[in-house]
Amino acid sequence: MAFQFVHLESWSRKADDKGRSAAFIFDEASRKPIASVHVPKPEPPTVIYGVDVAEVRAMHDAAAAVATTMVKGKPRKIRLDQKTLHTVVASHPYTVAEVRADKAKLVEVREWERLTVAWLKRQYGPALKSVIRHTDEKQWHIHAYVLPTHDRELKAQAYHPGVVAKRVVKAAGARPDEDGKALNKRADVAYKAAMRDWQDSYHRAVAVPCGLTRLGPSRRRLTREEWKAEQAQAKALKTALDRAAVVQAQGKAYIDRTKTAAAAIKLDAARIKVSADRLTGIGGAVRAVVDGIQESRIRAEIRRDFIRDLDAAKAAVAKAKSETDKERASRREIEKKAADARFAARQSAARLASAQQEIRRLNQPSPSCAQPRVLLMPLYRRKKATFSPLRRRDRPVHFRSVM
Repeated sequence: MAFQFVHLESWSRKADDKGRSAAFIFDEASRKPIASVHVPKPEPPTVIYGVDVAEVRAMHDAAAAVATTMVKGKPRKIRLDQKTLHTVVASHPYTVAEVRADKAKLVEVREWERLTVAWLKRQYGPALKSVIRHTDEKQWHIHAYVLPTHDRELKAQAYHPGVVAKRVVKAAGARPDEDGKALNKRADVAYKAAMRDWQDSYHRAVAVPCGLTRLGPSRRRLTREEWKAEQAQAKALKTALDRAAVVQAQGKAYIDRTKTAAAAIKLDAARIKVSADRLTGIGGAVRAVVDGIQESRIRAEIRRDFIRDLDAAKAAVAKAKSETDKERASRREIEKKAADARFAARQSAARLASAQQEIRRLNQPSPSCAQPRVLLMPLYRRKKATFSPLRRRDRPVHFRSVM
């Protein structure tokens, strides 16, 4: 028996270690030669829901250009390595060749696509922008593109159940009896549990109605991990059987109710058949027109939601920029007033110092008014040849001033 395959991944504008980025994913989806070397004969994809790849890419680039995050209370552009695009790949067990060769299998994969798209819409809501089909590879598969334009930070990993569960455990912190290693282990357990729940959700909504198993075949000599896998498969199959029993009971009740009306319906059948035969030729055309109108309505709704989200993001950016400009202007005004106050204080200090210096200068005595000490020393006049004895009081005395 065939089993389900569904896989998810998130991408950033910056390429990972394998060179894959959001731009590369869009290139691969649209079958650009640089990104589709693995396809022998690339063919353009078929849109089965929403808008085409080129429009999703334009939406992504426009939303990423205006996306902002708050850093220390200030709006900043998001990082290039932030995940901004979420994708889901679902594959059917049938090959493209099998589907093209058998109309019954084509009907089966069309129903599988319808159920998968309905499940994706329940999972992602308006963020689901596009679902496309590739038929140029071996396996019949579809790609879904999820773009969270309603989120101004454009965080695509909010749609990754494993990452969300792991971050919740990490944010709660370590328990009293565990270290960092134990915390990481518990976070990894939460990651795996969330991913199993996600796979179970797809199994209940899509795989069971399409006759697909939850897990693939395994050897009977089971390891512990294989035993757990088999238990999960048994649980999923039990859910399917319970659901089938409910459906069977509802069907039996419906049959009992409709038996009483069967006779009346049979009487009207002959009369209605004439009109039905007349309208048989235009039934397909009418259905095609209705389907086209429905698809156009969905595309218009996606575009309208995106324009609304983009306008809201731009308005938020403009508001944040205005508030930042006001804060910057207010800060500049405060800084200017502070600088003026500092300048006035320096001027006052300089004037005060000058006044104090002038006071000290005025308090000092002037050199012209100073009274130097005078030492009077007598100079005796001597003669070489003669000496005239005079009385002391009659001798001439000369003085010199010594400072």
